Amino acid sequence: MEDMIIAMKQVCKSFPGVQALQDIDLEIRRGEIHGLVGENGAGKSTLIKILGGAYTATSGEIHMDGKRLNLHAPLDAQLAGISVVHQELKLVDALTVMENIYLGRWPKTPLHAVDWQRMRRDAKALIQELGVALEPEELVGNLTVAQKQIVEICKVLSTKARFIVMDEPSAVLTPNEMDILYAIIRKLKADGITILYISHRLEEIFALCDSVTVLRDGRKITTLEAEKVSREELIHMMVGRELGIEYPKEAVEPGEVILSVNHLNRPGVLHDISFELHRGEILGFAGLVGAGRTEVARAIMGADPGISGELILKGEPYRVTDVPSAIQRGIGLVSEDRKKEGLVLNLSIKQNLSLVNMKRVQRHGLFSEKLEEDLAQQYIRDLHIVTPSSWQEVVYLSGGNQQKVVIGKWLNADCDVLIVDEPTRGIDVGAKKEIYTIMCQLVKQGKGIIMISSEMPELLGMCDRIMVMHDGRITGNFSIAEATQDKLMERAIQ
Repeated sequence: MEDMIIAMKQVCKSFPGVQALQDIDLEIRRGEIHGLVGENGAGKSTLIKILGGAYTATSGEIHMDGKRLNLHAPLDAQLAGISVVHQELKLVDALTVMENIYLGRWPKTPLHAVDWQRMRRDAKALIQELGVALEPEELVGNLTVAQKQIVEICKVLSTKARFIVMDEPSAVLTPNEMDILYAIIRKLKADGITILYISHRLEEIFALCDSVTVLRDGRKITTLEAEKVSREELIHMMVGRELGIEYPKEAVEPGEVILSVNHLNRPGVLHDISFELHRGEILGFAGLVGAGRTEVARAIMGADPGISGELILKGEPYRVTDVPSAIQRGIGLVSEDRKKEGLVLNLSIKQNLSLVNMKRVQRHGLFSEKLEEDLAQQYIRDLHIVTPSSWQEVVYLSGGNQQKVVIGKWLNADCDVLIVDEPTRGIDVGAKKEIYTIMCQLVKQGKGIIMISSEMPELLGMCDRIMVMHDGRITGNFSIAEATQDKLMERAIQ
């Protein structure tokens, strides 16, 4: 036990109608990078929140350095030397790097004024410690996502954290940015800091972690040395079943052109974008963050102003001026930010499912609660949404189940063209397979899908053709037979 920095003993956490964690025994060695994996809903987020003081365990004990902890608030965890780098960055864009690092803890002079000189000096020392180029007085709003992630890490280091929890830290990073993150994490380990690393990208677990713990259905399945387990074995332990082929794409004969985009422009953002989407086709869009892929999706949906060019849907020219008119014409968008743009978090599952097509839950022009419930039960069953009831507010669902609700909402709208922007970001391998299967079923029905993804294996595994974007322009157009990761990356960085 002497080399264990964290020991959880018989930790349980229950919510009304849900047993989130059951008898968790977890030991984390001092100075290691310890991976934590599991499907969405396995209990990872609950465990993180207990360690970070956001939740209090229903029962059980947590020990740090052999001493029992009483964690009832995030400050308790911070004082104990535990900090969490959350998946959703908690920064203020209007403040500087140094102001964010010491947010709520700005140093004071003897006269109780803010000690800007000391804040600048201390922030600069933390940044230099990580070996990165970042100015303390730079506004956070001007930074890239990777740089913001570094600010978050500096923030937790400023609290003298000895144990850092990292929740999906690479979810929105490019390959180059991930290399920088990896280097920082390895440096933290070399400095004696222990890290609990949560990721759905199993390649990261094998690249970084010394050991890995698997959770499933709120229970600990096992803890293993990372080098002694294969990817296939890890997946099987996570899902408890055989997944079969990772990408279930089937050959579908492309039909007629369902959507033509001709010379689409938005000043400073999109430049002469032209392409066609066929019925029965999954058309992929590759490119680095900021290439303009999401902006193309938003232009087709009428979500942004200042768009010019020609759009032809099912053989008829159309001009979309807003999102409701796009939905009426049969276009849907599973946006990359499901919490801000895809869901109403404080509404129930069934209310979210019926949002974009209320006609499905009406009888003689009047809302029918029975029709809404029947619709909800259909999608809960067909999409395998894990929930105690259709009345569950979506804010309490796991990320994968939230994504299934978003997809169910658009299935209910019966769109002819469905745009999916990073559809599997932050969700587990089991939920990914289910989403891929849904996409395959839609194209078999003659729908057309535009798939935007930063995961090149995902694009190569699921798409019929792949467009590549760079700096608001299309720089490549590959059939799946000729596409490779090297070719896609070459066109993405030109």
